[in-house]
Amino acid sequence: MNIDALIDVRRAEWDRLDALARRRRLTGAETDELVRLYRSASADLATIKTALGRSAAGDHLSSALSRARLRLTGAPENPWRQVPRFFALQLPAALFRLRWLTLAIAAAFVAIAGLVAWWLQQDPQTMAALGDEAQLRQYADEDFVGYYSEHAEGVFAGLVWTNNAWIAAQCVMFGVTGFWPAWMLLQNAVGIGTSAAVMTWFGRGPEFFAFILPHGLLEMTAIFVAGAAGLRIFWAWVSPGRASRGSALASEGRALATVVVGLVLALALSGVVEGFVTRQDWPPAVKIGIGAAALGALLAYMLGVGRRAARAGETGDVREYEAGTPRLVAG
Repeated sequence: MNIDALIDVRRAEWDRLDALARRRRLTGAETDELVRLYRSASADLATIKTALGRSAAGDHLSSALSRARLRLTGAPENPWRQVPRFFALQLPAALFRLRWLTLAIAAAFVAIAGLVAWWLQQDPQTMAALGDEAQLRQYADEDFVGYYSEHAEGVFAGLVWTNNAWIAAQCVMFGVTGFWPAWMLLQNAVGIGTSAAVMTWFGRGPEFFAFILPHGLLEMTAIFVAGAAGLRIFWAWVSPGRASRGSALASEGRALATVVVGLVLALALSGVVEGFVTRQDWPPAVKIGIGAAALGALLAYMLGVGRRAARAGETGDVREYEAGTPRLVAG
């Protein structure tokens, strides 16, 4: 059989099948037509695959048949049934894929913050550029610690949660730009380095770490993960591999957008620590230990559960049935 001739003759029917499958409402006659075209197209797909194997025409027809099959037999799935799969497979797999980039970002962040803190303290004139001595001493002696007690515990936890969740969401949503996650991370690194410099300059270094680490361990790790997700989305656009840029970007976007949900929950826990633990007059080892336990929970989920999900073939993306047949590209 001449496959090219078959494709030319049947293409109009396939397009009609696809158009009917996309309609929101069908008449009785259109439903009968959809069933007839579905049967005919299924036979055509079998012929094409037998003759050519996988081909662009076959993928196009397979996608149309998938939509038609869903229209004929599919029913809306209860979204609550997706929750266990999301938290047991999709989310941890997406986090696991980001582990090495997250580590690299964390190392760069700490290096930049440390370099800023060191550089500012090398010259009194550089420190003076941050403000006069009275202002800096006020910040070191009162304002830095007082910030954590400005509001009631619950209110403060909610404020820092929403602020940090918005930062994390921006890193992922605007990650395709490439520069936005890097800029957000750089700003935070410089800010923390500057605070460390001022506190250390006035002999308050231990207090700086006692108040920044309890919540900062989990909070900043979540921001690092968000930055890693954004940069992975950007890289999918720059280097899509064998897929088209659109399909590669869509796949990474779907897979890594799930990270936002996980980070919102992680940052909620960080907000609770910042609102209810950081301000307490407890031994620093106790407060930092609580923060380290919260970080340990995230890492256990990311690396332990995530490793098992990745070995099961999960990437964080939805299943092909939900995403549609991938587009075939040459090369």
